Amino acid sequence: MGLFGRFVQLYYRLLQILLTLLMIGLVIPVTMQILSRYTPFVPRYIWTEEIARFCFVWIVMIGAMIAVRDNTHFDVDLLPHSLSPRREALSRLFVHLMVGLSGVLFLVYGYDFAVLGARQSSEIAGLPMLSIYIAWPLAGATWLLFLVERFRIDLRVLVRGHR
Repeated sequence: MGLFGRFVQLYYRLLQILLTLLMIGLVIPVTMQILSRYTPFVPRYIWTEEIARFCFVWIVMIGAMIAVRDNTHFDVDLLPHSLSPRREALSRLFVHLMVGLSGVLFLVYGYDFAVLGARQSSEIAGLPMLSIYIAWPLAGATWLLFLVERFRIDLRVLVRGHR
C-alpha cells in the first residue's frame, strides 16, 4: 500500500471514529429530551433538540462518505451483471463516474451553501451554521477522494483482467 492508500485508510478510520462519537453525541441529548418529558426532576433544555439535529446531519453525511469507500452506497443495477471481470469493472466505472458527478455537484454547490452558512448562526445555541453547511462540500471532496481509490482498483482489473 502506497502513501495515497495509507492516507485514504487513515482518513477512512478517522471518519469511522467521528461517526461513532456523533452517534453517542446524538443519543445523549435525545435521552435528555425523553427523560425531561416524563420525569419532573430532569430540567427541560431547549438546546438538546438543536444539538441532536446537528449530530444527525453529520451522521448522514459521514455515513454517505463511508458508504462510497465501502462501495455500499445506493446504486441501481441498470446494466446486467457479467461473468467477465473486465465488463464488471466497466460497469463499476460507470457507477463511480455517476457518483463522482454527484461529488462534484456537492463540492461546487456545497461551497456556496457553506459561504451562506458562514454568515449565519443557529437560533438556540448560537453555533455558526458553517459547522453544518460545510458537511456538503466536505462530502463531495471525500467522495472524489475515495472514488480515486475505486477507479484505481477498477482500472487495474481492466488492464489485468482480474484483481
